Amino acid sequence: MSEDHRSVHATSGAVVTAPSADSAMCEPRPMRADAARNHEKILLAAEEIFALDGVTVPIDIVAERAGVGIGTLYRHFPTKEALYEEIVVTRLRGLIATADECAKNPDAQEGLCSFLREFAHQASEKHDLFDALGQAGIDIKVRFFDVLEELMVRIDVLRQRAVDAGRVRDDVATKDMLNLVMGTCHAAGQSGVDGANLQRLVDIILAGIKNPN
Repeated sequence: MSEDHRSVHATSGAVVTAPSADSAMCEPRPMRADAARNHEKILLAAEEIFALDGVTVPIDIVAERAGVGIGTLYRHFPTKEALYEEIVVTRLRGLIATADECAKNPDAQEGLCSFLREFAHQASEKHDLFDALGQAGIDIKVRFFDVLEELMVRIDVLRQRAVDAGRVRDDVATKDMLNLVMGTCHAAGQSGVDGANLQRLVDIILAGIKNPN
């Protein structure tokens, strides 16, 4: 590594050298607090509108719902496609963070179950949004393959921990669990099942994957 790209990490009492001009240009600046708030408001407004009215809604309606100017929206998201992608990636990254947190649970089975309950909640809450994206021809599995694979790895860690602890059946694959949960969420949405009853159905699935020994 050249001296221009070396840096000293800050520790208590340590001297920190300034980054070179080249490295500073390569690193994105953190958002200001007001910009971060606008970013989040735009995402939330877009999620609500796309879920209710589809993704063909004019972008200025999203800006109006978010309470920002159209110029502000375009500074954050130059195209509607960029907005779609940010919504999906943000939600997937949130699930990855949840999986990482659940992996810290000393009770491996409860860690897995906690994640699957939250996964079901998210799938139920966002199904209208993802249906709208699918109807617009956006293939989430293809476009977000890398992030989905990363999420699958994290979920498999949770499953394997529970299997190794003897708490979950070893003949149930990660995709099996997710298909069961997603199928239940889809059926619940079609029949108008509320959140409490959806979680009850998920608990039945969790009881079914428990190691009977």
